[in-house]
Amino acid sequence: MKTTAQYWNVLATNNANQWEEIEGSDGQLHQLTLAIDDSTGDYTRLTRFKAGANTQAFGAKSHTYPEEIYIISGRLYDAAFDLWLEAGHYASRPPGEVHGPFTCEQECLVLEVSYPSQALS
Repeated sequence: MKTTAQYWNVLATNNANQWEEIEGSDGQLHQLTLAIDDSTGDYTRLTRFKAGANTQAFGAKSHTYPEEIYIISGRLYDAAFDLWLEAGHYASRPPGEVHGPFTCEQECLVLEVSYPSQALS
């Protein structure tokens, strides 16, 4: 079962120390895991792209498991789809779907729900 938490404002200034920099992003990407199931690996997290962030160095990505994303704020360019994702965009990605690299002009906040427990063998 995923971890649980009582209501808390993850965007409040006093919770800024809960975010962690994504390794190799030079401070342009941060993540905050909201819930995780330690036995299955399934997780819910927020990813914050700072204005001007570019994930070209990471290249395009795909996973062996399904993933859902929802753009909460800002806009993010997905090179794999040649598409600007804006606040309100949602996707349910099947295993193996290529996405990224990403660029953004303004800060962007993305909600991710990933299901490693459903990985293809």
